[in-house]
Amino acid sequence: MSLYSKNTTCNLIPCLRYRDVPAALEWLCRVFDFERQQVVEDAEVGVIHAQLCFGSGMLMLGPVTDSAYGRQVRQPDEVGGHSTQSIYVIVNSADALYTKAKAAGAEIVIELKDEDYGGRGFSCRDLEGHLWTFGTYDPWAAPVADQPATQGDR
Repeated sequence: MSLYSKNTTCNLIPCLRYRDVPAALEWLCRVFDFERQQVVEDAEVGVIHAQLCFGSGMLMLGPVTDSAYGRQVRQPDEVGGHSTQSIYVIVNSADALYTKAKAAGAEIVIELKDEDYGGRGFSCRDLEGHLWTFGTYDPWAAPVADQPATQGDR
């Protein structure tokens, strides 16, 4: 165990920026079933910070701003629609979430499929182009058997 790791619910928390934070909050909760844990608003600016939960995981999001942090990251549409990282979310049913996400207009970039390493999943982009992968593969579950590593298409 790391000397720096705090014993808490979730140590790694992805952070995303959105141009329209209220729309992103609504969409992420409606489509991906996130739950609002905290939303901090400024009377002049609007939502300046939000925390969404999914099981034991958390996502923090905030607005696109010209700040020390904001100047370090780019939105997908600023880099040709590409992402330099993505978020993997463990779900009970990739098929059910796939159907819901597709119906809500999420751009499916990798169709629903069985993975070589186990589980079933798909990848999509949200309303502002951030890349998400949802799958039933749970790396915390005890492995069934050692399998040779294969290079996936991610």
